[in-house]
Amino acid sequence: MSTSQYVFTDSQHSKELERLQAIEKVFDPASRRRIQATGITTNWQCLEVGAGAGSITQWMTAVVGESGKVVAVDLDTRFVANIKSSNVEVLEADIRHVPLENHSFDFIHARYVLIHISDFQVALSRMLDLLKPGGWIVIEEPDFSAARAIVGEAAACQSVNRVNRAILQMFANRGMDYALGVKLPAILQQLSLQHLSVENDAPLSNGGSGVATVMKMSTVQLAEKYIATGEVTHEDIKKYCLFADDRNAWAIYYATVGVTAQKTAV
Repeated sequence: MSTSQYVFTDSQHSKELERLQAIEKVFDPASRRRIQATGITTNWQCLEVGAGAGSITQWMTAVVGESGKVVAVDLDTRFVANIKSSNVEVLEADIRHVPLENHSFDFIHARYVLIHISDFQVALSRMLDLLKPGGWIVIEEPDFSAARAIVGEAAACQSVNRVNRAILQMFANRGMDYALGVKLPAILQQLSLQHLSVENDAPLSNGGSGVATVMKMSTVQLAEKYIATGEVTHEDIKKYCLFADDRNAWAIYYATVGVTAQKTAV
């Protein structure tokens, strides 16, 4: 995946940092819980794919301690380049071609990464090559097929559902699967990973909540890409944002499927 393929590449620095930090605030607790369930401890060698604003990377550095190491890989490292820790290495690289030794890591984590890669199988295969036999991987991906307006003014609900269709079409136009998350467990199962643990979080959220706010921020940044699909208008975008602020309006904005699995030991 080149940076031009990533849907948020054109985002302004401050707006993108704000969006990434909002994602961290909402989704880090579940990510940390899944990661902790692998038994992560001191001395582990860990890889964070798609480091974003860096919160999970920094948290893992504290968990693995000075005897461990965390490598953070991202196409755009502007928000993690200044992490000051002796046990962190930041690489600006494509995970599909990252210059790292196979079987180097006890643990690998990626959140909302594979959905942005049309040949995500190549990226996933590379991650598994980098994982030590017996190592653990946690992958978290969205499922936008779960998205729908539930309660709100009728015209606003129609605009929300049109934006949902635009999201589908935007991903399809890029050769990407907007419902990748829901297919993730079967994909990992077919790769002969073991001890699969699957969680499907599809929160019913009202306006002003964390998930609604994240999706409003994404919609503002991606408005022109959504409109280019022909599924929505500027008015739909405006109504979507008002809906996402309305505490009396409810929707499922998307689901997150988290899968924890272990690579077969040799």
